[in-house]
This record gives sequence, structure tokens and C-alpha cells, in this order.
Amino acid sequence: MFPSPETILHHSQNREVIWKNNHRSTTLSPSSKKHYVLAGLSVPTRSRGDVQTCTDWGSPVIWDGMFDPDHYDQEHRRNHSSVSLTVFAVGRYLDAYLEALLLSAERHFMVALPVTYYVFTDVPERVPDIQLGPERSLKVVRVQRHSRWQDISMMHMRAIADAIESQIRQYSRYVFCFDVDQVFVGRFGSEALGDSVALSRAYMETGDFYCHAAVFGGSWQTVKNMTETCYQTIMEDKENQMEALWHDESHLNKYLWLHKPSRVLSPEYCWSSDIGYRGDMHVTRLLWAKKNYDTLRVTV
Repeated sequence: MFPSPETILHHSQNREVIWKNNHRSTTLSPSSKKHYVLAGLSVPTRSRGDVQTCTDWGSPVIWDGMFDPDHYDQEHRRNHSSVSLTVFAVGRYLDAYLEALLLSAERHFMVALPVTYYVFTDVPERVPDIQLGPERSLKVVRVQRHSRWQDISMMHMRAIADAIESQIRQYSRYVFCFDVDQVFVGRFGSEALGDSVALSRAYMETGDFYCHAAVFGGSWQTVKNMTETCYQTIMEDKENQMEALWHDESHLNKYLWLHKPSRVLSPEYCWSSDIGYRGDMHVTRLLWAKKNYDTLRVTV
């Protein structure tokens, strides 16, 4: 579905454009503070001197040490924030990954807020029975299984947009969309919420940031527009017998290049243990699970 983080970081390091080596963008002093208006909330955001903490267009880049988690949680509870998490578990991916993702989300994902999980699958009867905490619920949405994994990936966009229109907008203020082959290992909390949220893997010399399709989100209105637009451009490509190199991720990156995210999550919010240690990453919040594409992507 997307280039490996090793590939992205390898090229970025060669060109000296990874986070900590990017001197072209704004980085505030460690002692400085800003107040960002985020999704209607005015919250203090501390800075760090060793990483990029602000984009060229003025949106915060969220790292550990920049925020007070209790403050964010209190503000979002006061504003009655609620979140939907969408995840696709089609074919063998359901048995391989879904239960671990949901169990870890119960421990780490938006634990201070009401959360509804939306599991999109072609085998609803195999969705595991997870014991959920207070103000947490799970809904299963049946989706069609496609013959190619590339089509499964790209059709995510339409399914998410349809679910937002028919259900999610009635219950949740925010939507986060995740790949299923990941596990939460640390707080992934309300500091990540915003009108338009992207997860960046690297800073590119053109096109600002390269954004990861494994994690994206925002207000339900923004995510609906984002997924509808991506679906429309996917279908336009199909009509012209073209297919983007990285499928839905390519279309998502074009959208986010044209419509700048109001919030960018650092690599803490989606990392691979295969990459190893980075001194500027104090915590890890979400890890890639082991990939077994040779068996998982068989669709027959």
C-alpha cells in the first residue's frame, strides 16, 4: 500500500531532509510556548529545540514534550468531543491483526473520550468479541471483497465516506482512519485531534511532507470531503486506465498537498521497530505489526 519507512527515511537521510536535519522550517526554542486554536480549542503548546514543531504554513507538529495531556483531555471532555475509529479487516487481515489492534486501542486510544470502532469487513461473523470500556462501542460494516488487494485498498475511501454520511456524523465529532496491521503501544490521545490531521514520515524537497495513509483523520466533515475527493480521483484514473503508484496513499498525499492539514503527527504516532532507535523519539505510540504480505494478500 505504501513505501516502507526504511525506504523513505533512507532517501530522506541521503538528502538531509528528515525531521531533525530540516533547518528550512520553523523550530521554536525549547522554552517558548504557543497557543494554537485547534478544532475550536485554545491550548498551550510547548516547543522542542531538537525537532521541527511547526510547519511552513503554521500548523503544529506534535511530539512528546510539547503538550500537557491532562489539559487536552479536560478541554475535549468539556467540549463533548467524541471519536470514531475506522479500520478495514478484509480476508486474512481480520484473523491476523484485528483483535490485537482493538485490544491495544482500548488501552491507549483516546481513553478519556467516547469512542466508536467501525470495523469494515467481508466476514462480519469473524469479528472478535472484545470487552469494551465505558463509552466505547463497536459497529461492524460489511464491505465487498475485491479480487486485487490494490482495489481493496483504494475502495477504502468510498466506504469511509459512505459510513460518515450514513452513521458516523450522527455520533462523532472526529474520525480517525487506521490500517489494521498496527498495534497501539502508548498514549494516542486527544492531542492528536484537529480539523485535518496527517501523519508524516519525512520532509520532502517538493510537496512539503510525505503523509502516511496508515493514519489520518480530522473532523467528520473534513474526513468526508477528503475521502470523497480521493475516491473521485481514483475513479478518474480508472477511467483513464491509470493507477497511482502507491494507490490510495498517493491520492491522499495529493489532497493534503492541496489542502494543508491543520495538525501533523510526528513519527511517534506510527513507527516500525525494524527502523530502530532515534534519539529525537522519546516515546512510541503506534507500531507496525509484522507484515506477511505473501500470504495475507492472496485474495482467492
